[in-house]
Amino acid sequence: MTTTKASSSETPGGPGPQRSSTDDSSDKSFLGGFCQQANSWALVVYSVNVERKLNTAAHHTSDYQTKKLVLRRGQIFTLKVILNRPLQSQDELKVTFVTGHRIPFYMVELDPATAYRSKGWHVKIAKQSGVEVVLNVISAADAIVGRYKLSVNEFKAGVFYLLFNPWCSDDSVFMASEEERAEYVLNDTGYLYMGFAKQIKEKPWTFGQFEKHVLNCCFNLLAQMDHNEMQNPVFVSRAICTMDPRLMCAANGGVLMGNWTGDYSNGTAPYVWTSSVPILQQYYITSLPVRFGQCWVFSGILTTALRAVGIPARSVTNFESAHDTEKNLTVDIYLDESGKPIPHMTKDSIWNFHVWTDAWMKRQDLPQGYDGWQVLDSTPQEISDGGFRTGPSPVTAIRQGLVQVKYDTTFVFTEVNGDKFIWLVKERGKTVLIAVETASIGKNISTKMVGENRRQDVTLQYKFPEGSPEERRAMEKASGKHPDDKPNSRTLNNTLQISVLQNSVELGHPINLTITLKRKTSTPQNVNISCSLDLQTYTGNKKTNLGVIQKTVQLQGQESEVLLSMDSSYYIYKLGMVDDEMVIKGFIIAEIVDSGDKVATDTTLCFLYSAFSVEMPSTGKVNQPLVINCTFKNTLPIPLTNIKFSVESLGLSNAKAWEQETVPPGKSINFKMECTPVKTGPRKFIVKFISKQVKEVHVEKIVLISE
Repeated sequence: MTTTKASSSETPGGPGPQRSSTDDSSDKSFLGGFCQQANSWALVVYSVNVERKLNTAAHHTSDYQTKKLVLRRGQIFTLKVILNRPLQSQDELKVTFVTGHRIPFYMVELDPATAYRSKGWHVKIAKQSGVEVVLNVISAADAIVGRYKLSVNEFKAGVFYLLFNPWCSDDSVFMASEEERAEYVLNDTGYLYMGFAKQIKEKPWTFGQFEKHVLNCCFNLLAQMDHNEMQNPVFVSRAICTMDPRLMCAANGGVLMGNWTGDYSNGTAPYVWTSSVPILQQYYITSLPVRFGQCWVFSGILTTALRAVGIPARSVTNFESAHDTEKNLTVDIYLDESGKPIPHMTKDSIWNFHVWTDAWMKRQDLPQGYDGWQVLDSTPQEISDGGFRTGPSPVTAIRQGLVQVKYDTTFVFTEVNGDKFIWLVKERGKTVLIAVETASIGKNISTKMVGENRRQDVTLQYKFPEGSPEERRAMEKASGKHPDDKPNSRTLNNTLQISVLQNSVELGHPINLTITLKRKTSTPQNVNISCSLDLQTYTGNKKTNLGVIQKTVQLQGQESEVLLSMDSSYYIYKLGMVDDEMVIKGFIIAEIVDSGDKVATDTTLCFLYSAFSVEMPSTGKVNQPLVINCTFKNTLPIPLTNIKFSVESLGLSNAKAWEQETVPPGKSINFKMECTPVKTGPRKFIVKFISKQVKEVHVEKIVLISE
């Protein structure tokens, strides 16, 4: 309980008549005069108890690590007021709420005895007993969110936070399902999904929206917003997404600095982060952008910030995500005759994956039909209204191709539903379209499943099934053109079709690609195959070319498989050239020798590495060391350098990392790490391994911590 007391001069009885020790008048006479004067004393508030435990339990805010009261708007809360005397009918008991950082401040004044309604807020006396008055207050369902100063008459009762309320049916962030509220508002851990469409990897992430300083940091970031904007989740989420001059993206001067160079020597490499908490806490303390982040880190802290202020949010991953610089709803890739991309012509890119955040809200600024999930992207890619930001863009509008619906729907539509064109550039600069893929962009759109530690595929929320009439009509609406107005697969020579089966490489082993070729004829034909392999980052940023595999085969039947192989020595010594997790990108061109007909495709291969085992107890106790036994073997033919092991969980102290400079090829190491839990309950523990060559391997386990 939080009870604030008045000064000694305001204690009950303080202003009343005083008896000296030598007063000879009768007690009866004194008491009669005392009672007569007591009714004429000015009403003084002695203390205000904000009933923190009672209110936070009812408002689902008990977990916030702050001494200040945290409430949700549109919901009743209780105040217990102690007066210097019983409340009389003629007394004024004024309850005042003030918020804002600029004059004029936003103020709500309530009096339970007279005008008890103001700006949608209500107050009434729930109970009165002597000098104690219990007030029930209901804030407006569209009240301004933020920090409020509370006072009752002249008594200053401190500061509290008011959040959006997904439990309130009149709030524009109302979410009907209790299970979904538990996931998208209250869950402080989860997963982000990475890798690529055929090899999805889950990355444990600690959102930690209730941790110390996080809520305060979020409202500091929103401090410059106008009062009316702070009522609306559309404006609040767009501001959190951008944070312009107080923003989430450091390109706008805010929380996190993006870096895709591969050099993170003056900060933390993006792949190291597994939690929003240290980022937001560091920014809160220093007010300096935290170095460094990439898309999943931006999404992680954006999801944290939205959940912290009460807006339901989920991190979402789009695989094979298009970045259309020309905004023509297509991605154009230009190759030379060996299959190598031509950088100065290929301006668009396809990211192996891209992570953004969805926020749940009503779009009262739009016509009906656009409520629900809204895409927000704080990764600094595109300028929107003068700042790096994307959204909120309604998922329903994206699905239907209604790209004119604000905000930034054209960009998001292309990310999930663009068409990919592959062009061959011949020796004299002539370009020939050799492949059109309408179903390769926007694959396996993923988020964490409600209530379960599993991936949920939400692709059909963002677009109609690939190739369906509805999907093509959505593309027609988005582009303003009929599909027949654009080049498509029907305009190409379909005598040969190509696809790739193999999509992963075990570290230290050869690269093996299985190519499938399909024809309409069984007549033997010679086919030249050229496959160019690049080492690149997940954004398609090429770091080096590994080489070109060329092969001529004779096709006998209508369907044939061809194996292409490259020795591990071509890539193994290049893994540490940048401080990023690398993938292999392959571009394959097949040409029928007799006719000269060409076809092309591309593929992405990720590296797999598993030589890390952890033994961790299933239970532990608060303030007692928890011992983790680790075994690691280097299975690569090269030394692993700059090795670091660490353990992370919410509510840990004395968590120590374990480091070693080098582990030679084939060697194993065994070691122990200790940490001390400080919070009870089931806690997710994440043990991570990173090195210069192998960027991240993790093991996780739920440990039950008791008193």
